[in-house]
Amino acid sequence: MGTIWQVYGDNAHAMTMRLLEAAQAHELVPAGGSVALKPNLVLSAVAEDGAVTHPGVLSGCIEYFFEHGVRDVSVIESSWVGDNTMRAMRRAGYEQVCSRYDVPFFDLKRDKTRAVQTAIGPIDVCERALNAGLLVDLPVLKGHCQTRMTCALKNLKGCIPDREKRRFHTLGLTRPIAALGAALRPGLVIVDSICGDLCFEEGGTPVPTNRMYLCTDAVQADAYGRALMGLDSDDVPYIELAEHFGGGEAAWDESDLVMLNEPTAAARYVRPKGTVARLTRGVHEDQACSACFASLVRALYETGRDGRDICIGQGWQGKEIDGLGIGRCCSGAVECVPGCPPTAEAIAAHLL
Repeated sequence: MGTIWQVYGDNAHAMTMRLLEAAQAHELVPAGGSVALKPNLVLSAVAEDGAVTHPGVLSGCIEYFFEHGVRDVSVIESSWVGDNTMRAMRRAGYEQVCSRYDVPFFDLKRDKTRAVQTAIGPIDVCERALNAGLLVDLPVLKGHCQTRMTCALKNLKGCIPDREKRRFHTLGLTRPIAALGAALRPGLVIVDSICGDLCFEEGGTPVPTNRMYLCTDAVQADAYGRALMGLDSDDVPYIELAEHFGGGEAAWDESDLVMLNEPTAAARYVRPKGTVARLTRGVHEDQACSACFASLVRALYETGRDGRDICIGQGWQGKEIDGLGIGRCCSGAVECVPGCPPTAEAIAAHLL
């Protein structure tokens, strides 16, 4: 099992730099090799909507690798079928980042491809992804209407041409996602879990978590993200299938986590709206940090339970609670889900 570095906050640039420094990520770049940054830019949107990677993640990566002597850095991506990649990159604020650091952005819809043999047969993959000295996967941890979640493995779908994206859907997504992840293994994964969408790949119901994490295994990154979202292996089977195909290892435990700060360093949870407000109606929230509250939101969504008689937040420290308490701050509850913060998976187990 590999190490997972995790940091809390609301400054994507600074959080990214801190993760990379902690992991000494520059050592992963081969001598004289290039770095290709692959964000999630599925459609024209801003990161605050919960769909695309924050531009600060890109600027943090670029600045870090520049500071460590790596000059051949580029950003590579293609939007989903039907959207324009260059329009999407401007909308997300990537054009300003690339201009500031004089880093090229390559639209993979226009890239040459090469057939790569995989566990399900050949898949055409864009050459800029294949030729990178270090491919850095920068996904958003978020929900998805077909695959329940999307993170590091599914983000690699942006490294194939549109014709292959269409074919992936005809094949049912699970097997091709797993096969691609095993064939195109990124050397570094930095997951943007600052405000990933609760339900949909295209955003609209963001859940502020103010968290990011880094590891060197896309399969492990997804397995950990799955737990954070309150899902299990049956919900997202492509993770174990990617492991079976040789893409990495899904196993992780608490000993693998290196916490660079505490979740209370993140901003307090914002007043929920829309779907999140409905899910948390009745929750007794008092000074909850965003990471803990987001875990509760995702657990409520996955289990279909309402939030009545659930307490959460630092304001409950030292108090007796006649009901369910979420997190270390609610240890005085009759029933408590421990952790700081607990995962959505752990909370869901208590709700069922």
